[in-house]
Amino acid sequence: MNVLMIGAGMVAQTHILALRDNQAGARLMGVLGRDAARVASVCAEASLTLGYDVAPFTDIETALAARPDMAIVITPPDARTEFAHALSRAGVSTLMEKPVERSLTNAREVVDIYARSDVPLGFCFQHRTRLAAQRLKRELDGGTLGDLVHIEMRVPWWRDQSYYDAPGRGTYDRDGGGVMINQAIHTLDLALWLAGTVGQVQAMMRTSPLHRMEAEDIAAALFIFQTGASGVLTATTTAYPGGAESITLTTTKARCHLEGDSLRVDWLSGDVEMIAPDDAVSTGGGADPMAFTHAWHQAILEDFVAALSETRPPLAPPDDALHVHAVIDAMEQAACCGTVVEVTA
Repeated sequence: MNVLMIGAGMVAQTHILALRDNQAGARLMGVLGRDAARVASVCAEASLTLGYDVAPFTDIETALAARPDMAIVITPPDARTEFAHALSRAGVSTLMEKPVERSLTNAREVVDIYARSDVPLGFCFQHRTRLAAQRLKRELDGGTLGDLVHIEMRVPWWRDQSYYDAPGRGTYDRDGGGVMINQAIHTLDLALWLAGTVGQVQAMMRTSPLHRMEAEDIAAALFIFQTGASGVLTATTTAYPGGAESITLTTTKARCHLEGDSLRVDWLSGDVEMIAPDDAVSTGGGADPMAFTHAWHQAILEDFVAALSETRPPLAPPDDALHVHAVIDAMEQAACCGTVVEVTA
């Protein structure tokens, strides 16, 4: 499985390590980017890491002429639609970093482009691969925990000003927004995967004095899920020095607290279950946004390759990616107008 990586930003190294260790036969054939010097540097480092040559590309036509089997797209959101057209026309299956695009309208366009060409598309919502999250999902789907009552989501992260000094970061034109679409989207996606779709939203989103940026660095929301369960979310990049994101589920039989890759279940019977990795791992909530393991990206890559082989949907399919976009879009509308907003997808 020859893989073309499009984009050479900070998450490139994470994907390179995932490709190095993957057990699905995926092999990085080349990296495409607009900055020739940056692409050459990334390819040189990747060649050393992987033990084979990785080719640099600066235009999509030349890259596609090398006949990749799949692409990993890690560009900023404002470049996604352009590459979606080219990759779908060439029939190249695509695994894409979050978010799909800058806005819900643009995200729908990207998904439609692949659907019309019948080309597989998946997303890097890698928190779904965490073992504790997988265990909680099985318990919920199996009915062991009873019915959902309330969901609490917290993202107490920190980014210093230098992070937002990068051109375009935290803007609507390039990124599509701030903390919600760039950081908290992972926790929100995981909560939606566990708890189901959201029907209604109320929200507040603002920019604090701690950052010079266009979009929000603080967000809060109240949700009503389609099941009737309620939800509350707080997300920020102002919580120095940064901590692990968490999801707490109250059900009719237990309270389940998922924090990073650890899960605690307090059953109403008085029993307690703990699931935790042998070694504590960072989740990138502090000043270094890349301080997290590549194992989750490796797992999402391996799942995507397996999904292609088995002709099944990937772990994070387009419809799910659109729903998390729709919830964030509804939050933005609700924060603007101060009323309850219906989620449209």
